Amino acid sequence: MTLFRGGCLCGAVRYETTSEPLNQRVCHCRACQKVIGAAFNARVLMRIEHVSISGPVGTFHSSETLERGFCSRCGASIFSRRVSAGVIGLTAGSLDEPALFEPDMHFWVSSKQPWLKIADKLPQYPEGPPSLGYTP
Repeated sequence: MTLFRGGCLCGAVRYETTSEPLNQRVCHCRACQKVIGAAFNARVLMRIEHVSISGPVGTFHSSETLERGFCSRCGASIFSRRVSAGVIGLTAGSLDEPALFEPDMHFWVSSKQPWLKIADKLPQYPEGPPSLGYTP
C-alpha cells in the first residue's frame, strides 16, 4: 500500500492517508483552475475517514456540496471535500512525494486552457467523469 502524506507550504497543516486512493485524476474546470491558481487540479481521491488532517485548516464552499481546504497561515490549497459523498481530494502539489501521483483520467477538458496539450493518452471527458458509485 502506498502511504500518501503531505501538507502546506509553511508546514503548519499536515495530512496522512491509511488506504489506497479511489482514483487519481486531473480536473480542468474553471473552479479548480481558480482555487489552485494553475491550469488544472491534479488530485488524489480518498474516503474521508482514511485521511487524518492536523493544523490550521481554513475552508471555503465553492459550491453547495464542495468544500475547499487550505492552510489558514500560508494559504496553500490542500483539499476539496464532498462530505455528502464521503470523499476528499488531496491536491497532488501538497504531497510530500508528488511523483506518487499517477493520474487515470482528465475531466472537464471542455474548460481546458487552449495552450495546454494533453499527450498522456489517458481518457478525457468534456465534463464530469462517469460515476462509479461516488462523486468525483
